[in-house]
Amino acid sequence: MAKTMVMDHPLVQHKVSILRDVNTGTKEFKELVKELAVLITYEATRDLALKDVQVQTPITMAECKMLDGKKMAIVPILRAGLGMVEGVQTLIPAAKIGHIGLYRDPETLNPVEYYCKMPPDIAERDVFVVDPMLATGGSASDAIKLIKDRGATKIKFLGLLAAPEGLERLRNDHPDVDIYVAALDSHLNDHGYIVPGLGDAGDRIFGTK
Repeated sequence: MAKTMVMDHPLVQHKVSILRDVNTGTKEFKELVKELAVLITYEATRDLALKDVQVQTPITMAECKMLDGKKMAIVPILRAGLGMVEGVQTLIPAAKIGHIGLYRDPETLNPVEYYCKMPPDIAERDVFVVDPMLATGGSASDAIKLIKDRGATKIKFLGLLAAPEGLERLRNDHPDVDIYVAALDSHLNDHGYIVPGLGDAGDRIFGTK
C-alpha cells in the first residue's frame, strides 16, 4: 500500500505559514515554494537504492554509499507545478523533466488536458509529479494516468497543500502512488479552492493575481 506523508517538520510548518499570508509578495512566495520543494523532495527520495563504492579520501580508501544509478524524472502540472521544479532539481539535478498541461473547467471543476510531453524513456524512470495544490485531486489523478499510459510504474506525488477530498481521490484512483505534502487543510469551498489554503498558487508564483 502506498503511503501518504504530511510533513510535520518545524521549518516546513513555518514556511507554509508565510506562504498562506496574503501579504507575502511574489518574490518571497516563489522562493518559499522552491525551499519547500527541496524539503519535500528530501523525504520523497529517502528510499532511493544505494550501492557500495570505494572512495579515495585525502587520508585513505573509504567504503561509501552512492545512488545506484537510478533514472528519475520530474513532471510538473502546468503552470503552478513549474514553481516546484527548481527545488526538486536541487537534490536530483540529473532528472529529466516532462510537462503536463491541465486546466480546470470553471463550470465542472474537471481537468482538461492541453499539453503532454514526456522524456522518451519515461517508463524506465522514477517519476515525481509536482503540483502545489491537491484540491479536488482531478488534475493530479489525470496527470498520473497520462504518465502510466506511457509505461511508468514508479510514481510519487509532491505537493504543498492538500484537501481531504483530493487525498481521497488520489488514493482511490492510484493506490500505488506515494503522496508527500507540506500540509493537509480543512476542506474545499464551493469554487473548489482549498480552505484555508493560500489562494491561487499559479497566480501568486507568477505575479498574475
